Amino acid sequence: MNKETFSIKELREGIASGAMTAEETAAEYLAETEAKNPEINAYISVRKHEALAEARNLDEEIKSGKEPGPLCGVPMAIKDNILIEGEIATSGSKILKDYSSAYDATVIKKLREAGAIFIGKANMDEFAMGSSTENSAYGIVKNPRDTERVPGGSSGGSAAAVAANMALGALGSDTGGSIRLPASFCGVVGMKPTYGRVSRFGVMAMASSLDQIGPFGKTVADAEEIYSVIKGKDRMDATSRDAAESQISLGNPESITIGIPKEFLSGEGLDKDTSEATEEAINFFRSAGMKIKEVSLPNSKYALSTYYIIMFAEVSTNLARFDGIRYSRGGDENDTLLEIYMKTRGAGFGDEVKRRILMGTFVLSAGYYDAYYAKAQKVRQLIKEDFTKAFAEADVILSPVSPTVPFKIGEKTDDPIQMYLSDIFTIPVNLAGLPAISMPVKNREGKLPVGLQLIGQRFHDSDLFALGKFYEQPRF
Repeated sequence: MNKETFSIKELREGIASGAMTAEETAAEYLAETEAKNPEINAYISVRKHEALAEARNLDEEIKSGKEPGPLCGVPMAIKDNILIEGEIATSGSKILKDYSSAYDATVIKKLREAGAIFIGKANMDEFAMGSSTENSAYGIVKNPRDTERVPGGSSGGSAAAVAANMALGALGSDTGGSIRLPASFCGVVGMKPTYGRVSRFGVMAMASSLDQIGPFGKTVADAEEIYSVIKGKDRMDATSRDAAESQISLGNPESITIGIPKEFLSGEGLDKDTSEATEEAINFFRSAGMKIKEVSLPNSKYALSTYYIIMFAEVSTNLARFDGIRYSRGGDENDTLLEIYMKTRGAGFGDEVKRRILMGTFVLSAGYYDAYYAKAQKVRQLIKEDFTKAFAEADVILSPVSPTVPFKIGEKTDDPIQMYLSDIFTIPVNLAGLPAISMPVKNREGKLPVGLQLIGQRFHDSDLFALGKFYEQPRF
């Protein structure tokens, strides 16, 4: 098995034919994890015995005549803010170090039914707050492509596990770029579905109007296999829905128009390496006969400030539940309720989480709600309208994922604003609730990865998979 090129389809066919077993596959990926995780730190916890037992049971079921599921035997990393019944779920925070999940998230149920095997819980920025996975209470995650650099965040552990062959696929969450940025920095594929396309039931909320669960894979095809299993309406999530998905026709490339937002490629902060790699990708689509058209997203310059106001507000509300009563307890039995709150939250939350709670409480407070939060919601609507106008001229929008290649560990930790700017191209997508995919720009052997972002219209997720697979194929 060559793990660099091994695919979900090959694994499913190999198990179906008897050429390999789920247990053998799980054992190989667990061995890789045992060898590499001490340095990479992609996993907070590894389910060695559980994973092998689940794979063994799957093999027995297939021997008994059960049809292999679409993800039969696929070893997966699960971001640690997604609940697995009976497993510790920390969300990268000390405040939940002893919290055991009481039930499976809907996406976990779907993956189980499809035959996936969970290798472990992936490391992450605390409560998904960060762009580098340096904010975890369980240590920094290193980028497998260059261990002196960050893997991106907040789903850095999920992306690193796939990149380092410690998992064949993974799940992450994306609130402002937390799937796409790690995928870009680690040189793998990461998909943020349309908001509501995948259930959020059983996922610890950061910012409920922005969060979305999505897959990681080595290839677009692998990410699509996982997405196809986890998508769909869930009665436990009122924001989820089914939708008839469009797919552009690649039989006639000349009929496809790709929009290039002028504000993304002309702004400050875009490094030379990223700019040149993005131009190479644009030329690929142009040489395939597709139309390349400049489009405008004029209000995207306000996206970062709009996002952080809305996200801070929702964070302060969602994290109020971690009060030292329901999930963990700080202090002693003689403490007052306020002392329990202070001790639990003071010791349990990291600096970035505290910063966001404080800012969120401020923008929602009397006298500031209209000046900040209400205004941000109005600008959010303008950003949505910009995308609607752009999609009247283009089928898909193309941009870099990040303005830079992966930066070094510690390089931006003292400057939160510079860290926040890493998500400048991904945040508008979440504000508009659109689907977007990150995939590695081709022909960068020996260089740091650069992620190419394709953005689709609402519920046109399949367009991105189709165009992404087209880009991946060796054509020229």
